[in-house]
Amino acid sequence: MSDNEKSPTWWAKGLLFENCNCQLVCPAHLSFKQSCTHERCVGYWAVRFEEGVFGDVSLNGRMALILYDSPQRMYDGGWTERIYLDEHADAAQREAIETIFKGISGGPWAILAKFVTTWLDSGTAAFTFEDEGRKKSLSVDGLIETRIETLRGPDPGSDPVLHNLYNTIHGPTHVLARGSSRCTDRGVPFDTSGTHALYSNFSWEGP
Repeated sequence: MSDNEKSPTWWAKGLLFENCNCQLVCPAHLSFKQSCTHERCVGYWAVRFEEGVFGDVSLNGRMALILYDSPQRMYDGGWTERIYLDEHADAAQREAIETIFKGISGGPWAILAKFVTTWLDSGTAAFTFEDEGRKKSLSVDGLIETRIETLRGPDPGSDPVLHNLYNTIHGPTHVLARGSSRCTDRGVPFDTSGTHALYSNFSWEGP
């Protein structure tokens, strides 16, 4: 879909999780005007669409991975991003999902897209995802291997969480975790161990 085509109405719900090279907790997760831990903040957002439609295209069960590389102060812009789309998605689903994440169709990702200067070519890959509740792992075609694990809360039945943040892509409750990833993408490579991670249940709509 080109930028000047009218986007259909869409909505989506599902799981969003992330890992970057910041120490716990990534300062930019609280505000893009806060400086990240390192000179560059590199990491990913992984998305599983539990349900949703883009116009008349179902998004149910599809996955996507967004790799990013940003300056230490994310608010300054100049981000680089690449999107990987689920190989099990058909052409219409891939187009819809890419349109959402590039911000063309409005919604929360339109806000993030304003910070992106360089869009690397999108790819299609096989996703292997395991959700064990407090542990989540994802492998994408040998390109990335990542695992996140919820931090220990005050008792076995509760998780440490963040609430009441101005964070447009996450749901209202962000569960704190620790993640380790190895990404060999030539445009956005990174290697993390025991760094910032979290997840939430999102609800998006547009335009």
